[in-house]
Amino acid sequence: MKGRCAIRGCRKLGLKKTGKQKTKETGLLSLPDDVALTYLARVSRVDLAALAVASKAHRSLVVSPELWNLRNKIGIEPSLYVCLQIFPEPTPRWFVQHPVQRRLKPIYPDGYVSADSSASYVAVAWGLYIIGGLVNGKRTRAVFFLDCYYNHQWYRCPSMKMPRASASANFIDGKIYVFGGCGDDVADSSNWAEVFDLETESWDFMFVFTPKMPFNIKQSVVERKETNVYYGVDEDGETFSFTPSERPLFVSSGKTDSKPGFRDDWCIIGNVIYCRGDRGKILWCLEDTLDWEEVKGLEELQQSLVKVEYDITKLCRNYRNLAIFWNAQPQGPDQSLELWSAEISVEYRPGVGEIWGKVEWSGSVFKLDPLTNSYNSIKVLYANYVLA
Repeated sequence: MKGRCAIRGCRKLGLKKTGKQKTKETGLLSLPDDVALTYLARVSRVDLAALAVASKAHRSLVVSPELWNLRNKIGIEPSLYVCLQIFPEPTPRWFVQHPVQRRLKPIYPDGYVSADSSASYVAVAWGLYIIGGLVNGKRTRAVFFLDCYYNHQWYRCPSMKMPRASASANFIDGKIYVFGGCGDDVADSSNWAEVFDLETESWDFMFVFTPKMPFNIKQSVVERKETNVYYGVDEDGETFSFTPSERPLFVSSGKTDSKPGFRDDWCIIGNVIYCRGDRGKILWCLEDTLDWEEVKGLEELQQSLVKVEYDITKLCRNYRNLAIFWNAQPQGPDQSLELWSAEISVEYRPGVGEIWGKVEWSGSVFKLDPLTNSYNSIKVLYANYVLA
């Protein structure tokens, strides 16, 4: 796997032609690809992993993007992946949430060299990319891939052309776009953006027209339409949009996200953008207005957080729902710091123009060893779902 990413087999659907077949195919391989995919779309991830090791032909079907797009359409339960910075440990840890117990299960590094902080993350149907970050205080060009198909293997991908940290990275039209993060002193229109082509597994600079330079993106989301549109807000609160084209251009909306208050962790479901505010609030707006309103129906959760002086530390999309995280401080000398989470479904009520939330589940997902008193905080660096 040296010098190549481990998703080479995810590019094309179907079996490779090897000339005349000496033996007649039977079982799953005797079916047309579309029929086989219809059956496989309803098979568990564990069984798919077992099937993939049976032969190259079976693996070709299992890793095809068409299969995972179909699983997405029929609503296969996703897996939630979480990256935690547990202070004072120098490097983050990765976890996947158990679908039944809801606890976070560790994913072991196995060759993965984690950035200390400031990495960017991109989720695709079959895994996660970890892009750049700070290593020993310096920006890095390194890119890693966590394969969520087979026992959570780590692979090193081709490095970026520029070292970057705290960049904005998104998956748009089958490619990964990375904006900024290379430092205001070296950034210009020729190196500010890079694109990773998953087909060729190569990085290229993208000359892009921006409203100003340096141009630092604070929050961003991608709306999935016929033409995917990237929405963002910069550090001055100015909003803009970007659509991949032959002449890449960031277009200012002329609007400013000027309402007072804290807003972080943007994510999008449909055409609605969600974020976390302060004092346990979850906010929403339409992507073309940025007129933020509070999600109703969560007052009991907010009051319980404020009462014990907790606050939401991370908000993310968990497929069709939202997931939030917060730290629960130990209540006694024999207790330890815990990370709690809640899954929240959201519903738009057109009659009143409001979005209401409902807590579907909440509880402790991670607990530090009570015998070790050196840990003082848990920070959720990243959380998102993967359909694998």
